[in-house]
Amino acid sequence: MPPLGIDSAAILGPDGTFAQGLGNFKYRASQVEMAQSIEHAIAENLTLLAESGTGTGKTFAYLVPALLAEKKTLISTGTKHLQEQLFHRDIPTVLKLLELNAKVSLLKGRANYLCLHRLQQTRASVRRLDLKQKEELDAVSKWLPRTRSGDIAELVDVSEDSRIWPQLTSTVDNCLGQNCSFFEDCYVNKARKQALASEIVVINHHLFFADKALKEDGFGNLLPEADCVIFDEAHQIPDIASNFLGRSFSSWQVLELAGDTRTAELQEKSLIPDLVNKADQLEKTAADFRLALGLDERRISWSDLTQELPALDKKLVRLAQELSEFADALEDAAVVGEALARCHERAIELAQVCHQLADANHDEAMVRWVELARRTFRIHETPLNIGDALNSYFGNDKQARVFTSATLSVDGDFSHFQQLAGLADDALSSSWDSPFDYFEQAVLYVPEGLPEPKDPDFTDAMFDEVLPILRASKGGAFVLFTSFRIMQKFEQRLDDEAGDEFEILMQGETSKRDLLKAFTDKPASVLLGTMSFWEGVDVPGDALSVVVIDKLPFESPFDPVLKARLEAMQASGDNPFMAYQVPRAVITLRQGAGRLIRSRDDKGLLMICDSRLRRTHYGKVFLNSLPRMRRTTDPEKAAGFVRSIRGDHV
Repeated sequence: MPPLGIDSAAILGPDGTFAQGLGNFKYRASQVEMAQSIEHAIAENLTLLAESGTGTGKTFAYLVPALLAEKKTLISTGTKHLQEQLFHRDIPTVLKLLELNAKVSLLKGRANYLCLHRLQQTRASVRRLDLKQKEELDAVSKWLPRTRSGDIAELVDVSEDSRIWPQLTSTVDNCLGQNCSFFEDCYVNKARKQALASEIVVINHHLFFADKALKEDGFGNLLPEADCVIFDEAHQIPDIASNFLGRSFSSWQVLELAGDTRTAELQEKSLIPDLVNKADQLEKTAADFRLALGLDERRISWSDLTQELPALDKKLVRLAQELSEFADALEDAAVVGEALARCHERAIELAQVCHQLADANHDEAMVRWVELARRTFRIHETPLNIGDALNSYFGNDKQARVFTSATLSVDGDFSHFQQLAGLADDALSSSWDSPFDYFEQAVLYVPEGLPEPKDPDFTDAMFDEVLPILRASKGGAFVLFTSFRIMQKFEQRLDDEAGDEFEILMQGETSKRDLLKAFTDKPASVLLGTMSFWEGVDVPGDALSVVVIDKLPFESPFDPVLKARLEAMQASGDNPFMAYQVPRAVITLRQGAGRLIRSRDDKGLLMICDSRLRRTHYGKVFLNSLPRMRRTTDPEKAAGFVRSIRGDHV
């Protein structure tokens, strides 16, 4: 192991352990400075906001001090993909180089692990499955003797989005906890025990906040208490946390309760009269309630929806009452077996939440709104001020907390993120610029004369400006959109006018992974994507030379939660546009722009088709927040730059 007293600077320095032992390692002063700041924060139990430009090497900058500290540490990432990359690649690399033996575990949410109880139930009612699901169930059964973790990601023969998995995995609603006959063999239980015994536990943000939001259940909370928490891709935290800090009630919960009750009754046979009929009736009431909400798929505030549908309050009260009656019917059945007992508990809990949401006098600190999908609905209550709600979510005062991302600040100011994340004013903050030479490697092109983004002619005018750039680059381009509607209209014109020139790849046609593989395999590709492609996508090298962004990514002011927050800020005397909307759009734009330059050798053109960037006072905030690169408004210069960098590669 490293000599006593050795620090991150010695390990990551020009003659340090990494330089000597890692073949492709490049010394970066910014990486060393960042590691030292994190080392100090961990040692002193401080909160640190660490913004790290692309190419800084932030992963090693936090892993080295975290592993040297020998403290119980949670490392939370933005996605399961990044979780697995940390656990399977990055952490083993650091442990090997430093000759450390720290115990590390990977912990995911319940829905990622095979549930033996649910597997038994599904096998007992196999007649309900279609042919494909039966084949997938057979694949799971053959995999079962081979798996130690029960992590469904291991089984490549069954897609992670298969309809079989919800029937074979548990949720906090249907998990039986310590009452389950499979408790000792439970994969979630085993994963939690490993996490409790580990020095380093790799999780994701969704699990962190889901776990914090849960009441005590059969397992207690999944996450162990930690001395240090490191949040990678921390800019995602306010939005992810919003999904867990209020309460919600969905038709899916009702349908799942009814289905599980039928299955449990089939196996445990309470023989309570009409129990199955009552489950069928509950399903029908939930479906009727969804029909009463109209056919549109949308997000709308509860107050606006009840103005459209005056009888809606009474219908929700009726659903709540029926849930209570269903809970009463399950009370006697609960003594027969563990599955029926858990259904009884769930019915009581669901009825309680539904009654609370049906109460006309709701908490003014919460926004009540509805999410309507084609066949389902979900009613939410979300905190108006996410920072206030988050304030108590980050452990005790003695816990070190590090928030790191390439995009935490707006024009060098961290206050927006700090406020949204509910962090104290004494939190430390530092920013380390990317080591890449953006002025030499990239050009920002903002075409002149385009209409306003809200103009009906905008998409056609944008297409006319973008097509010459795509032709100059001969593909190798991302075109990122703020809406599906604009993307689809753009794709139609591109296919009509240049379909034989490019391999056109559009989000939604196949999985994100397959789209990216096709993009890198075929040089003449143009990939069209919406918000899921604005971050977490890494295409270094010659495959990507152009990133086009349709317009500044302001959120829709008609979103019910955003609308309520803006109105509350306005009422308190703040300027919601400059204090909230602009900073959030800046961070999103920085993420999208960050797809372009991913290595020291990359070169590329960033094209933003929004005239507001140049002609408005707030446009300067966006420009000042982007890396310093050459700028042009000349289409010929932009096309010439693209031709110069693509000529050798296509």
